[in-house]
Amino acid sequence: MRDSRRLINDYLTVGEVARLVGVSVRALHHWDAVGLLTPHERSSAGYRVYCADDIDRLHRILVYRELGFSLEKIQCVLADGERSALTHLQEQKRLLQDKISHLTTVLETVNHLMEENMSEKNLTATEKAQAIQAHYADEVRKRWSNTDAYNQSQRNTARFTDEDWQRARSETEALEADAASAKRAGVLAGSEEANALAERHRASINRYYNCSHAQQVLLGCMYVADVRFAEHYDAREPGLARWLREVIDANAKVYGVDPASATWE
Repeated sequence: MRDSRRLINDYLTVGEVARLVGVSVRALHHWDAVGLLTPHERSSAGYRVYCADDIDRLHRILVYRELGFSLEKIQCVLADGERSALTHLQEQKRLLQDKISHLTTVLETVNHLMEENMSEKNLTATEKAQAIQAHYADEVRKRWSNTDAYNQSQRNTARFTDEDWQRARSETEALEADAASAKRAGVLAGSEEANALAERHRASINRYYNCSHAQQVLLGCMYVADVRFAEHYDAREPGLARWLREVIDANAKVYGVDPASATWE
């Protein structure tokens, strides 16, 4: 064990790693407990301290987690060495390229739905319908009328009253506030509390169109990939967009959905 002065210069505490990398202290403790990321050394007071090699391993873990790997799969890949990792990464690259192409289309669809459903939120129901008709009807009908999500959203929102819109806004506000609080409290993706939030999120989408767990996974990807969504969520709580995506992914796995290969169908 090096002396305390060298530890200060050469190592990072768990709090410093959490702050610099953007993961929770609870997650780092959990990864240590399961043997995924065990710090090489501890300070004289017994605290975890991370060296450069530990940070390299953490970077790999975060990359694989971004690709939707479970902690168990990440542990296996890291244990198998570089050749196994390359094989997995090549397959994930192919899947990501397919997903990027698909998400580009999905993103445009969702943006139009959001514009229609929320942009004129202070108008009455009649004024809202007239504004949509005047500004969006021709383009939206031509580009998106062949999608189930669009058609179902049109049917559902056509019946919305002013009270329905207000209720939707209030429920969305409460959901985002609760998600931010859970993230700050260190709630882990896959926990009972996190899964309940994921189901609340899916229910909020269901008011517009039937959202499967696979579709919800793709929406979660969009929250991170699209800077507008990321900025919206992260303004509530730093890292909230990424945390919400992880929560959605973990909950989807409970229902047999592999986030790495989720499709909109």
